[in-house]
Amino acid sequence: MSNVELVFEDEPPAGQPLLVLYQGHPLTTRGSGYTGELPDKITLYRGPLERLYGSDGERLRLEIQHVVWHEIAHHFGISDQRLWDMGRY
Repeated sequence: MSNVELVFEDEPPAGQPLLVLYQGHPLTTRGSGYTGELPDKITLYRGPLERLYGSDGERLRLEIQHVVWHEIAHHFGISDQRLWDMGRY
């Protein structure tokens, strides 16, 4: 995997109950003219993750791992439905 930025922000945009967000163009949607684009970005939102799982360090680590893999799947063009079908949602 290349040209993907992983960043942390304190909170998601107002009104959006997110733990993490993938922004970019999945590999499966890129054509031959896809060049010169900014990196795709996976943003983890520290506040919601810590509020939900911060009291248990191991659980927090596992949840972060889960949501990052989920967003990486989106980078590779795997939909939420496909992840559900695979038992990985």
